[in-house]
Amino acid sequence: MPKATRALSGLVAAITVVATVAIQSPTVSMQRVIVREAEGTGDAPEQFVADAGGSVLQPLDIIGGFVAEVPDDDVARLAALPGVIEVTPDSSVSLLTEGWDEFQDPSYDNSVAYRDLATNMEKTAIAAGAVNYWYSGYMGDGIDIALIDSGVVPVLGLTTSNKVVNGPDLSFESQDDELRYLDTYGHGTHLAGIIAGEDLETPWPWNFGSSRFFGVAPHARIINVKVANAQGAADVSQVIAAIDWVVQHRHDNGMNIRVLNLAFGTDSTQSYLLDPLAFAVEQAWLKGIVVVVAAGNDGNSSLLRNPAIDPYVIAVGASDTWNTPWNRRDDRVTSFTSCGSAQRHVDILAPGRSIASLRNPGSLVDVEFPDARVSTRYFKGSGTSQAAAVVSGSVALILDREPWRSPDQVKALITSTADPLYTSQSCRGAGVLDLINTMYAWQPYTNPTQTHPRANGRGTLEGARGTSHLVHNGVELRGEQDIFGKPFSGVSWSQAAAAGVSWSGGTWNGSSWSGASWSGVSWSGASWSGVSWSGVSWSGVSWSSVSWSGASWSDATWTGNHWTGASWSSASWSSVSWSGDVWSGLSWN
Repeated sequence: MPKATRALSGLVAAITVVATVAIQSPTVSMQRVIVREAEGTGDAPEQFVADAGGSVLQPLDIIGGFVAEVPDDDVARLAALPGVIEVTPDSSVSLLTEGWDEFQDPSYDNSVAYRDLATNMEKTAIAAGAVNYWYSGYMGDGIDIALIDSGVVPVLGLTTSNKVVNGPDLSFESQDDELRYLDTYGHGTHLAGIIAGEDLETPWPWNFGSSRFFGVAPHARIINVKVANAQGAADVSQVIAAIDWVVQHRHDNGMNIRVLNLAFGTDSTQSYLLDPLAFAVEQAWLKGIVVVVAAGNDGNSSLLRNPAIDPYVIAVGASDTWNTPWNRRDDRVTSFTSCGSAQRHVDILAPGRSIASLRNPGSLVDVEFPDARVSTRYFKGSGTSQAAAVVSGSVALILDREPWRSPDQVKALITSTADPLYTSQSCRGAGVLDLINTMYAWQPYTNPTQTHPRANGRGTLEGARGTSHLVHNGVELRGEQDIFGKPFSGVSWSQAAAAGVSWSGGTWNGSSWSGASWSGVSWSGASWSGVSWSGVSWSGVSWSSVSWSGASWSDATWTGNHWTGASWSSASWSSVSWSGDVWSGLSWN
């Protein structure tokens, strides 16, 4: 029986059986969980949930499972059933609407213009000034943007020839042939659409207001480096390994990675001078890659997230255009943006409120937040990660026109030409990104160079994590060890990373992560139905002799994962809102 049919059958069975079982005591504590099943398992797990007095809430075809509410005492029994791969707590969150009344304004959020997705993205591009580059023939051609995120799926808008190329999958889903490289969470696809989405191979002539979809740099290419799974679970060690891979392979197989987009951040209080994650992004910067990092969504009085705290990178805050992309005088800093301090604050702002981009059918956020859907193709979200995606696409346009620019020169250009806002400097940085100004700015014959003290990377991995930890069976991943339980030394790793040898084939920090070779295969027109994908993929993936089930840390065998502490959405991924409401940002329940 197909998975979608089986899940629906299970739901019907659950409804039927629940009506006949004894009513549970109102004191029974229920837990909301995600259940993953092996192919061909049948309806036994769904039937177990129903018999236990729980309920199947919805299928999750993208990961071959379902969401359910189960009595606490029965969760372990459910996980032990034949065919059940894992049972993990659902990433349920509390929505926070205080201070976000404008989202409820029907004259703005539900206007005809807003509901038209093409108009929404056109307005985003107009607000950034991207269309001026387009009309001058600069659309990001020849520029590759590494997207270290939750993966990407080939939905319409990301399927033009050679639009997305898969790098390594370093996530916990990498060994699943049906999930490898794919965005089961929904975040990476949303950002990929903002950065470089394009409906047509050759979009001339433009017809604004049509149903065509364009990202900020429609001809740029996305290098998809997946680190997070359907629940957003990933460790700092995975992100560092991903950055290292991007740096070492930036020119392999015809690639030209000039931009790295990172919407990941922790609440680390470790000095950037010591922090391994900060050191990793600095190495990318020094090797000629413009690193664009989301500032964080902890509110205007909050410090920047790590690695946005590193002064070399471009830390991006989110602005609100108030639906007037042609008029920047009414723009303002969003209330969710982390602004930083006098010592280190956001560098620049970009549109980041209610951005409608490509929807990933069947992903976790798509299933759990259906109100965020705009028609059948699109999904709306707000956050500094969306703003960072706008900046990454904008940098690709600049480098298409002026490929000789160094990262320091790009940063100097966009900050010196930004439109100032009338608010505190720590919140506005240089102001709002303005590509019209960058295009026509008079540039003296100087070579601006940042002279901040450089990080050495000799601090601790635990310090880089802050309060964000992976946990399995009640055991947190802590200390100086990566996800395989291998010891991590900031001193030896930083030396290898600086020399460009931290990756050796598919090995990083002593473990085989991704195989010995990389073929650089693109999708070439593959499509995504939300259930299955038969397109080509990176062919070099391999764990060799190391498997997740055999790797362990703190005597806990790794077979499942979830977050404790800060979450991707509001704390780490810096994506504060889906469907016009904000995440609480406190914890996964």
